[in-house]
Amino acid sequence: MITEENIQQCDSQGIHITYDRWAELAQNAYDSELAEVDFKDIDHIVFAGMGGSGTIGDIFSSILSKKNIHTTVVKGYLLPETVDSNTLVITNSVSGNTAETISILESANKKKCKTVAFSSGGIMESYCLKNNIEFRKISQTHSPRASLPNYIYSILKTLNSIFPVNQNEITESVNKLQTISKLISSSNLSQSNISLELANWIDGVPIVYYPWGLEAAAIRFKNSLQENSKSHAFVENVIESGHNGIVSWERSSDMVPIMIEGEDDHIKTKERWNIIRQYFDQNNIEYKEVRSVTGGILSKIMCLIYLLDYSSIYYAIRLGINPTPIKSIDFIKEKL
Repeated sequence: MITEENIQQCDSQGIHITYDRWAELAQNAYDSELAEVDFKDIDHIVFAGMGGSGTIGDIFSSILSKKNIHTTVVKGYLLPETVDSNTLVITNSVSGNTAETISILESANKKKCKTVAFSSGGIMESYCLKNNIEFRKISQTHSPRASLPNYIYSILKTLNSIFPVNQNEITESVNKLQTISKLISSSNLSQSNISLELANWIDGVPIVYYPWGLEAAAIRFKNSLQENSKSHAFVENVIESGHNGIVSWERSSDMVPIMIEGEDDHIKTKERWNIIRQYFDQNNIEYKEVRSVTGGILSKIMCLIYLLDYSSIYYAIRLGINPTPIKSIDFIKEKL
């Protein structure tokens, strides 16, 4: 049983306090005075970022997935060879010092791509100012992963003319974040807290199944389990799993399946969920289902991420782990 005392002891750096404010952070970011920027003649958008900043690209790629524009998410050092002057490269680094993303920014500048960068400062800000590249400075709140709403809604504000997300969808998503906050925040440690319930259920290595369109939420949950609770986790597309991954369940395993489902998944995807449930039931494999809210794709993804992120924090506290430190990542960065 997680108590307020447990939270205070384990989460001494207060990441949960920032998460309790996610709806407020989202609204403040969108209401900010950041100058909007417009780019013409775009036929390809590349999102570049690592870790929490990489999630931003996953989210916007999902938002644009049903639009007539090609998107690529880059989590590494190299731009696709197909980029040109009609490509918009969006680089995100909360610290502003991420080596991989700086490399992408430099390459985009050399290739004459249309470019805009978002960070809290660092090398990225200096490079953009020196090379006359559009740059927007966005503050970090607690940590890069906890700053997600700052960046998502600031980018929506800055690139309003490019992303097909209208004011009603923005308002809807913030309102739904506010509603779900009342259910999952640290002020509600009762059985009605669905994030806490999921954290208490996990007993093994989570494998997260997702449908097309909600991949961003699944990848983010994997990342958050790894960073916050220092636990292994894996993701798998529910349709693809029927052609390979499902066979793994023929052996006993310490994996625990978590199924992320959209309220309006494609009819064939819903059919597949039903089949997967039947398979798990017949083989006595316990699973957990997490459903999206109704509404636009922004609301669905942001609320799922909020719920699942908070679950990873509760899971860390249940394990007696401080969710904030990321010593292994710091080790790697020190060697670069």
